[in-house]
Amino acid sequence: MDSTLLILGVVGGLFVLFAASGFRIDNEYQRGVIFRLGRFSSVKGPGLYWIIPLVDKKQKVDIRTNTVDIESQETVTKDSVTIKVNAVMYYRITHPEKAIISVYNFQNASYQAALTALRNIIGQHQLDEVLRDRDKINAAIRAIVDQITAPWGLAIELVEMKDVELPENMQRAMAKEAEAVREKRARIIKAEAEFEASKKMSEAAKEIALNPIALELRRMQMITEVGAEHNTTTIVLMPSEFVNMAKNIAENFKK
Repeated sequence: MDSTLLILGVVGGLFVLFAASGFRIDNEYQRGVIFRLGRFSSVKGPGLYWIIPLVDKKQKVDIRTNTVDIESQETVTKDSVTIKVNAVMYYRITHPEKAIISVYNFQNASYQAALTALRNIIGQHQLDEVLRDRDKINAAIRAIVDQITAPWGLAIELVEMKDVELPENMQRAMAKEAEAVREKRARIIKAEAEFEASKKMSEAAKEIALNPIALELRRMQMITEVGAEHNTTTIVLMPSEFVNMAKNIAENFKK
């Protein structure tokens, strides 16, 4: 009787240990993909759950957003310019079972998909478009990679080009072009300023012609300004009436 109870106690203890070994705990950002005798059974977690020991096998998956650095790659643009481009990709797992079952290594597979898409998209755009329309190119790459990785249970959140490295000769050419554009803009601004100034001077001349006293006031103001600067040179201005008189005499003499 005692031996029977002992055996039952041992068996019961082993059963409790066996059952207890099936408990698993996953954090909020983790999921457990359960395989029962080699076949997919379910996705469990987060928190505490139980699997059948020796029958069920669990693979843990992190569902947080992950980043992948796409190393610098040499690629050729549509206008045959060789550039180096690197980028970063953000993705997260939406279906843990697909990420484990559908692809051998979803990290490496998503990286290769992003790398291929980056080269293809750059090859479809000219250099100016690559430098100017980065947002559009990033969106196009993200759409392509997301379409490829969707069957793997991945969602591509963002693909961002970080740096575009140009050849030295192209950098010098672009610097000269930018300098020429700035010089052109400066000349246009200067010409517009001179045009505006000439219009104002023309209006002032018409106003003075209608009001000769305005010219005299300007003359007096000019003498005051010259004297305020402590100059040793004195400028004597002839009244406008003398100038007009001399002009009339000269015209009458010609007649």
